[in-house]
Amino acid sequence: MHRFQTLPSVLGLAMSTTSFAYAGLIGCMSSVFAQQAIPLCQPPNAGEYLLLVVSPTANNQKQLRSALPPQLKTITCKYLNETVTRVGGFNKIDDANRWARYVSNIVGLSAIITTRPTTTNVQAQQQPPQQRVNYNPQALGEGYAVLVDYYNRPELVNSVQQVVGGNVGFVSYGQRPYLLAVYTTNQTEAYNTLQKLNNGGFVASIVDSRKVILLRSTVRL
Repeated sequence: MHRFQTLPSVLGLAMSTTSFAYAGLIGCMSSVFAQQAIPLCQPPNAGEYLLLVVSPTANNQKQLRSALPPQLKTITCKYLNETVTRVGGFNKIDDANRWARYVSNIVGLSAIITTRPTTTNVQAQQQPPQQRVNYNPQALGEGYAVLVDYYNRPELVNSVQQVVGGNVGFVSYGQRPYLLAVYTTNQTEAYNTLQKLNNGGFVASIVDSRKVILLRSTVRL
């Protein structure tokens, strides 16, 4: 003869299942709220070189903070839809470069170096509207990409070309468009280009080129 579970047993099972589901729901909500609580990264001050270390997990952030000296101010924030640790501020690109290499070698995390020029009065001649072209998106390979935020001002292309001494490309990074000043596997070349752009009054940054989508290899106005 089959035995049926008593009512208290059934209720106990139902309550346990409900509690588990409730706990799971609360956990998910807490996770969502925790993600929403991460602030956007504040831009660097004029003439400052800022280190943004890609650190998506709490363990990454803990390892990074334990590896950095306490005098370096760090904060977790969002940059181009990525969770990063903001390390500032450096007055010289060599200092930022040295700490970027340190973070990569010791902690194994990649870093973005970005800067804000001391002046934004970039001289540029007005050019005719750009002709419509067909894009052929493709990911860049391993290396360094120096990107310039052109603030929807395509006339800055000529000025950037004069600084880098060559053609300028058009790319997408973090779902935002940028001018590609240089793509190289030579770290020194990348940092030298960043410094030239900063001195020329451009807002530029160095990023992992594997995360950059090339839209046009050469921009012509």
